[in-house]
Amino acid sequence: MFTYQTTDRKEARRFRMAQFNGRPATVRSAGATVTGRVRAIVESRSGATAAWVVTIVPDEPKAAAPAARPAPRLCFAAEDDF
Repeated sequence: MFTYQTTDRKEARRFRMAQFNGRPATVRSAGATVTGRVRAIVESRSGATAAWVVTIVPDEPKAAAPAARPAPRLCFAAEDDF
């Protein structure tokens, strides 16, 4: 699990919407990018400004898809050839 803290209201709202709708959220922090499902978002009012602590469960990296087979070559003979 990945824990992220933010003081931005818009960003906190974006995480809440992602959690509610079951969509993955992406966080970019200190050069690292984490994409996953929002598990919890908790408001912390201990300081002068409101802060939110977001817990994200990272998604499994997707395996490379196998190469698709090439399309079959279809040869249409002209009507005069028959």
